[in-house]
Amino acid sequence: ERKASQPAVRTMGGGNGQKSAKAAEKNRLKAEATKSPEERKAAQQKAAQDAAGITCKVCRQGFMINSTIVQLQAHLTSKHAKLEPTACFANWAQMVAREQAAAAAPAAAPVKKKKKKPKQEESLDDLLNAGLSGKKKKK
Repeated sequence: ERKASQPAVRTMGGGNGQKSAKAAEKNRLKAEATKSPEERKAAQQKAAQDAAGITCKVCRQGFMINSTIVQLQAHLTSKHAKLEPTACFANWAQMVAREQAAAAAPAAAPVKKKKKKPKQEESLDDLLNAGLSGKKKKK
């Protein structure tokens, strides 16, 4: 029994900690079910590579990973005209070879669009008849 001089012990209501932990566990299980560890590791490496992009070693200007040789060449001529391309971009030869191989590869066949069938226009009489032959109204 509690004496009158002792205060009642009360506990605070539960916060969102349990809810957050449960949601995090649910998301972790969902992520594990969709990708294998190898796939996750490969995706992380690709993301890191894409984040790094292409960087000029001289002026540290960044370029998107999918920048073309023409765009990089424009940077070279406007900013570093007296330097060799390899002075700015370490893997210049690889980028040129990759772009030439992509240009030499046959383009994918164009996708044929499906022709839409013309809609049959219903006459006004057909619409009215359909509306009149519907359910009877309750009185």
